[in-house]
Amino acid sequence: MSPFARPDLFWSTERVAASLKDRGLPPGASKVRVVDCRFKVDHDAEPEYLAGHLPGAVHLDWARDISAPPPPSGHPQFMLAGPAEFAAAMSRFGIGDDTFVIGYDVEGGHHAARLWLALRRYGHDGMAVMEGGFPKWQREGRPIETGPVTVAPATFTSRPREGVIATQEEVLEAVHHGDPWLLDVRRDSEYTGEEARAKHGGHVPGAVNVLWKDALTSDWSLKDPGELEQMYIDAGFGPETSTITYCQLGVRAAFTHLVLTALGHDDVRTYDGSWEEWGNRDDVPIVRGRS
Repeated sequence: MSPFARPDLFWSTERVAASLKDRGLPPGASKVRVVDCRFKVDHDAEPEYLAGHLPGAVHLDWARDISAPPPPSGHPQFMLAGPAEFAAAMSRFGIGDDTFVIGYDVEGGHHAARLWLALRRYGHDGMAVMEGGFPKWQREGRPIETGPVTVAPATFTSRPREGVIATQEEVLEAVHHGDPWLLDVRRDSEYTGEEARAKHGGHVPGAVNVLWKDALTSDWSLKDPGELEQMYIDAGFGPETSTITYCQLGVRAAFTHLVLTALGHDDVRTYDGSWEEWGNRDDVPIVRGRS
């Protein structure tokens, strides 16, 4: 397998297991916090976490724990929490300035990627996603704990960083000027508007559709980096392409952002509001069907 340009962003189960024994900590990290990021749209994933998780893992629900409350209009929902609120959340989960975070879920890592995006946005680069997630950990017969995990609060300092998320205004500028390129990672039915999950269905004009899950194999493992790079190049997104990813809520888009970053693409942002914001507005251009 060809290597990722940033192998620090995806950790194998073997490396995670070693880190739990205080071996192989990254430079500058004095401790590791494992975060179970399992999430379900239709019910709380907490009971599944309690039934079995990695040793010492805390459970974070991105919608509940690191999202801002909706505005009075009701939309957009689930934008990233503000810096003070995010810092308070990280403190509750025992994540401090010197903590290296390992996130995982059961769906390829895209829920964990939302936490990665938030940490990156607020200036904390110490996080990796465990490739293969909890299913791979289980298949390998690695140790599992049950029940809740209590951790001591930590001190987390939010340092908001530009160049991580994009606003609706910046996406509109991209529509008008053709740069950055827009990468829609939703299902084809969402992209065409056949499946409408907002007031309006469709996509942002000029956006190219590459399903987020096309980066994964059938068992939720990452495809070979060389294959991934070629897939994005074929869609028009080379290593030097300025890119904005989006989906419905900025979660699947965060995963594609993470994959592109791991491949060495440096100019990538995620539209935080995504279709939840764009598709609920009446004053932005929308295309139905395929561009």
